[in-house]
Amino acid sequence: MIPNPLINIVLQGHHDTFPKRRGLTRFKEMLAMGINVGWGQDCVPDLWYSLGTGDMLDVALMGLQVAQMTSPDALRKCFDMVTTGNARTMGLQNYGSEVGAKASLVVLDAGDPIEALRLRANRLCVIAKGRVIARGPRSDTVLNLPGRPDRVGRRHKTSQ
Repeated sequence: MIPNPLINIVLQGHHDTFPKRRGLTRFKEMLAMGINVGWGQDCVPDLWYSLGTGDMLDVALMGLQVAQMTSPDALRKCFDMVTTGNARTMGLQNYGSEVGAKASLVVLDAGDPIEALRLRANRLCVIAKGRVIARGPRSDTVLNLPGRPDRVGRRHKTSQ
């Protein structure tokens, strides 16, 4: 099951007066039943939803807010829903970061899935079938304040 939270919450109830319905299928119940659920985006952009970017982090971020899935475990689940969950639904073989996988991946400027969502992480590197096809910068901020560091990042500092 792959609902599309961005377009669903915009279109469902669009012509209602008040109260307006907001459409989001009962995916929490499906998850509890063991059904594989992912999130998708089918409008990139088009007449129905002009804000679509095809960015799965956007999809997860909007979905988790609308679905009120903000606990650490729920945030990780939302990240999984736009990565491994969708890959399972699509029947992808050799998916993931295991040895022998196809080496198609996105390296995010985040320490973990929660940071990836919270910070809307930059894509440091996009690799398709072992070939780098895009690179992006880290999201550090350059400061010009006396007595402050030259550069700061929004990522959590972890002990080594």
